[in-house]
Amino acid sequence: MAFKRVVVTGLGALTPIGNTFREYWDGLKAGKSGAAPITRFDATLFKTKFACELKNFDIGNFMDRKEARKLDPFAQYAMVVADEAIKDSNLPLSELDPNRIGVIWGSGIGGLLTFQEEVKSFAKGDGTPRFNPFFIPKMIPDLSAGHISIKYGFRGPNFVTVSACASSTNAIYDAFMYIRLGKADVIVSGGSEAAVCEAGVGGFNAMKALSERNDSPETASRPYDQNRDGFVLGEGAGALILEEYEHAKKRGATIYAEVLGGGLSADAYHITAPHPEGAGITKVMENALEDAGIKPEEVDYINTHGTSTPLGDIGEIRAIEKVFGSHAFAMNISSTKSMTGHLLGAAGAIESLACIMAICEGVVPPTINNQTRDAALDERLNLTLNKAQQRTVNVAISNTFGFGGHNASIVLKKV
Repeated sequence: MAFKRVVVTGLGALTPIGNTFREYWDGLKAGKSGAAPITRFDATLFKTKFACELKNFDIGNFMDRKEARKLDPFAQYAMVVADEAIKDSNLPLSELDPNRIGVIWGSGIGGLLTFQEEVKSFAKGDGTPRFNPFFIPKMIPDLSAGHISIKYGFRGPNFVTVSACASSTNAIYDAFMYIRLGKADVIVSGGSEAAVCEAGVGGFNAMKALSERNDSPETASRPYDQNRDGFVLGEGAGALILEEYEHAKKRGATIYAEVLGGGLSADAYHITAPHPEGAGITKVMENALEDAGIKPEEVDYINTHGTSTPLGDIGEIRAIEKVFGSHAFAMNISSTKSMTGHLLGAAGAIESLACIMAICEGVVPPTINNQTRDAALDERLNLTLNKAQQRTVNVAISNTFGFGGHNASIVLKKV
């Protein structure tokens, strides 16, 4: 059978540097940092006292507050960005077959705040099991996709992928495959995460994964810097409307980019540490290029996983050098996590969006906060340090990797 072409026709974002996809993109181009002292709870006794929280966000501006209380923040964020993306796509929903429209979402953790608060409440009681009837529906990750489908009446494929920080890239790739195989015409895809709470910060602190640069939060996320000391926890969501090309063309949709393909792999090595030789990362990019049917030298930009951890940053760059050879020095490479922090399961969605806008506008967002370039990195690599760079981007790759050794890449192309 002939594969269908898949394009992106709608975008939505809710991030620590902007509450719409346009604000987010403007923040990226400006090199804006979203890191600041934590306001959600008293972090005085925590090793890390800062995060990339949403700014000036009020769910009451988007939905009835009574209904919002039935949703964990991660699901609230999903609803907000899905609505933005659907509106941006100008989909004529009343004219389309709802059985051909799906929702495939990603979340690495789901309702962590809900779980935390319910357990704390139970622990304060007399042992009688009194739990909120919305406890489970608020907590489980799949309810993000469920709520979106219920609101719009979408009856096509509907599920959530969970692969830690690769979750939303997995979701986008799954959505791409369903449309590619003719199983759906339109799929709302992306990811959301809301882990800036005591359990999230405390848990990652216990793993020694977070930066502890409390004296300078805004410069703490510093991929490829000699003095990086861990990632900065972020929150938010990103959404993409994926649509079959002829379907989009027929209705005169604005097409941002084409999804050419993607790749998946596993490190099969360690629950949290990357493979020391970058074996899984090398394989995922090779798989993505093969699936997309393009050569390494056709890639102009890679948005790396680049979390600002000592081991992870180096491993990914080594894999890029292995896969792309001398062409690695001709590409732009950047980590937008330097600005947004790490949105965990939502990272792939907002970073794919960054790739799409780089394609549309010919601007590569920077890797900020690089004060002392890691001496182990080849000077010929263009890591797009500290300032955005203009260049024609015809093909871009977004990489995301998750605890458990999950690796996922998406290849996007100018139409």
